[in-house]
Amino acid sequence: MDRFAYLLTEAQGLSREVLGGKGFGLVAMHRAGLPVPPAFILSTAACRRFLQEGEVPGLWEEVEAKVAALEGLTGKRFGRGEGGAPPLLVSVRSGAPVSMPGMMDTILNLGLSLEGVGALARATGNPRFAWDAFRRLLAMYGEVVLGERAEVFEERLSALKARRGVRTDAELSAEDLEELALGYLRHLEARGTPFPLDPWAQLRGAVEAVFRSWQNPRARTYRRIYGIPEDLGTAVVVQAMVFGNLGEDSGTGVGFTRNPATGEKGLYGEYLRNAQGEDVVAGVRTPEPLERLLDYAPGLYREIEAIAQLLERHFRDMQDFEFTVERGRLYLLQTRSGKRTAQAAVRIAVEMAEEGLITREEAVLRVEANALPGLLRPAVDRERAPKPFLQGLPASPGAAFGHAVFSNEAAERYAAQGLPAVLVRPETTPEDITGMYLAKGILTARGGLTSHAAVVARGLGVPAVVGAEALRVYPEEGRAVAEGVEIREGDLLTLDGGTGAVYLGAVPLVEAQGEALLAKLLAWAEPHRRLGVRANADTPLDASRARAFGAEGIGLCRTEHMFFAEERLPWVRRLILAATEEEEEAALSALFAFQKEDFKAILRAMDGLPVTVRLLDPPLHEFLPPWEELKAKAEAGDEEAQALLERAQALREQNPMLGFRGVRLLLLRPSILRMQLRALLEAAQELRQEGLDPRPEVMVPLVADPKEVERARALAEELFRVYGPIPFGTMIETPRAALLAGEIAPLVDFFSFGTNDLTQMAFGLSRDDAGKFLPRYVEEGLFPFDPTERLDEKGVGRLLRLAVEEGRRANPRLKVGLCGEHGGEARSVALVAPLLDYTSASPYRVLTARLAAAQAGLKEGVAAG
Repeated sequence: MDRFAYLLTEAQGLSREVLGGKGFGLVAMHRAGLPVPPAFILSTAACRRFLQEGEVPGLWEEVEAKVAALEGLTGKRFGRGEGGAPPLLVSVRSGAPVSMPGMMDTILNLGLSLEGVGALARATGNPRFAWDAFRRLLAMYGEVVLGERAEVFEERLSALKARRGVRTDAELSAEDLEELALGYLRHLEARGTPFPLDPWAQLRGAVEAVFRSWQNPRARTYRRIYGIPEDLGTAVVVQAMVFGNLGEDSGTGVGFTRNPATGEKGLYGEYLRNAQGEDVVAGVRTPEPLERLLDYAPGLYREIEAIAQLLERHFRDMQDFEFTVERGRLYLLQTRSGKRTAQAAVRIAVEMAEEGLITREEAVLRVEANALPGLLRPAVDRERAPKPFLQGLPASPGAAFGHAVFSNEAAERYAAQGLPAVLVRPETTPEDITGMYLAKGILTARGGLTSHAAVVARGLGVPAVVGAEALRVYPEEGRAVAEGVEIREGDLLTLDGGTGAVYLGAVPLVEAQGEALLAKLLAWAEPHRRLGVRANADTPLDASRARAFGAEGIGLCRTEHMFFAEERLPWVRRLILAATEEEEEAALSALFAFQKEDFKAILRAMDGLPVTVRLLDPPLHEFLPPWEELKAKAEAGDEEAQALLERAQALREQNPMLGFRGVRLLLLRPSILRMQLRALLEAAQELRQEGLDPRPEVMVPLVADPKEVERARALAEELFRVYGPIPFGTMIETPRAALLAGEIAPLVDFFSFGTNDLTQMAFGLSRDDAGKFLPRYVEEGLFPFDPTERLDEKGVGRLLRLAVEEGRRANPRLKVGLCGEHGGEARSVALVAPLLDYTSASPYRVLTARLAAAQAGLKEGVAAG
């Protein structure tokens, strides 16, 4: 018979995948002799079995045996006070193999009944504490197991505090808390979901609810955001309760062995006296910095400091640990590798390597490559910024500017319109994960630097200000008030996540500065990188910026982006309207001059490095005004608008992205190809005359047949005979081109995979429209992830591998790169690193591509070794 339950002493040697991260950490701390309350762990296999079959044979017999063991270790009886001892109460917590802070469910004080409250009050001599524990259990159990909204309990608590004229829970009396708890009981009874007073029924309900929480919407959203597999399941930790709400000599806290926002070495965290752990994490009350313990409990502070150092040495990583102090005695409840900002991740990795705690190779592997753009976030220009109207705590660095929103739904609306949003909440809960992910910044009225909002914002790389106590937020009304100022949905806010300042409207920002520690980490990484890294850049500024980030050239310069400037668009429209050769020649001549100067500036910025120029790709209708605008002007008598409307009608297509664009347009209107290529070749020629070393390459988009490539190359060769040849290549972005790569390769010098279009065509979906259903597809498990964000290995990856293998077989000198948006996404880079010569990413993702490529090289070396 399978085994599903393990005491801490029985679980040594079992993996994180079996015990979950929380259980694994508890076992390690217990083995190290640290003060951990007795506990047992239900494995992830039990969760998976429960979710598949609805029950786990033999599980409850194992649970009863483990509870009996806890009774023996604590000298208490589960749910019953005997011989003057308090009843044994337990916490029931989720613990997935991968850290998912706050995404699943926890229940504290489990095992209490009305009789148990009396026994607990007598044993502790503290009736207030006993009723406080019971009302917390009722609220947690009511929400997690019985399905009541958390707001119902919070509203009753807030109303009671208002009647008593107090601000915090700690100011309520025993009688107040008894009234509150009995009210909760009556409410649950009235709604048809009575609270079970039998401790064993409570335990079974709680364990099954924690299993089910693996599938709750916020947990699934979190897994989708972070690419966590759906089939891991969660372990459940059942642990003897220790109490931080027994008085002023008790409390609860969260500590970090290093600052999770900056990476600075040293104990960092928060403590809340006379409270339970959920108060800190949920941000219900704003805690005080751990350093304050030095004022009234210096011995406790030194003990926590020593334990923090021990944890970091043992796990060889920055740890985030939770603890409770019960009447002056310290207990550790959890440890895990702490969530951190990109800035902190780099600093921690480099400094740990320099301290000898980890190797340089481990340091390179420790930093999440996709998080590096967070280092490049702009900051508030504090010299030019006005005085902030509101001050909170700096929870996640960087500047965020956007429209105030007060709900997930509002954040989704603004994101759908391409508008930046700042999520404003009293405090965030795990239910807010969608809005937090979509928002450019997060602002909360309550909570500290280790609250849910702070931890999740740092993990997401979103600037955040928390604990702005002067802020009053009314989410249902879509407004907030602070310092006499009302903020409505849509009002503009700027957050400074580095100082905690909040500004009305937009304030001046400054570009992020390069980090010396990042440069050091990348220097350690470079020897392990085989894959080249170029940039997608269309302007001299982008080219210069990308080069500063370490780009080794430009892998995609999109020429159509040069045509949209105000002085150029009229000439493109004249080209579209040209009725005679003379009119077409005049338009092309003007565009040629613009293109040549653009190319010169970009080639100059990338002097000595390759610059791959993609010839015109989009359909011509994209250069015309919107249809409705043209129609209105034409009806008003505008002759030019009338002409453009007639031409737009002629160019109109049912599916223009699969229509007259790319190589099809260039072959049937070859004058455009000749103009663009001549501009590129003359730009390079003039730069050579200046003594520079331009290295242009030309690329034809959207081919589907070797004959298209053959014809385009023939047109190019006419100019190569005049100016000299340059590398000629094509984008592989249609499935047919990938399948015929062996026939296309002998005609070109390089392939560049345009994975944006290749993904769209392979899946038969539009990147522009798929947002309406793809998130739901991922939630339902139909797709493991969004293939427009991360390269699909099974389908698109197979096309890519086939094209590379057949292309190189037919042309051994063929260079192969990737220039779609996937080229700057770490998991996609790791996938293609063994196959390609280079990847190309947007300038701010060049750092991601460099680090991801090095990490892929390191892992490949380890696998080979």
